[in-house]
Amino acid sequence: MRKFIRGGYLTGYRTYIISATGIISAIGAYLVGDTDIFTMLQAIFTLAGIYFLRRSNETKGKENG
Repeated sequence: MRKFIRGGYLTGYRTYIISATGIISAIGAYLVGDTDIFTMLQAIFTLAGIYFLRRSNETKGKENG
């Protein structure tokens, strides 16, 4: 159970999974008609920013140490 709570072998990928799920949800909400295109784009750009921020922090840590 501890392994499941801590993330197991997906420990480093939780941010990427959340970002991808959010982007897919935003696109789905637009296709269904729940949101307009501007709300969809705002969600996509926000989640993509989180993805790339996490990605840049990982690469900086590997270069320095």
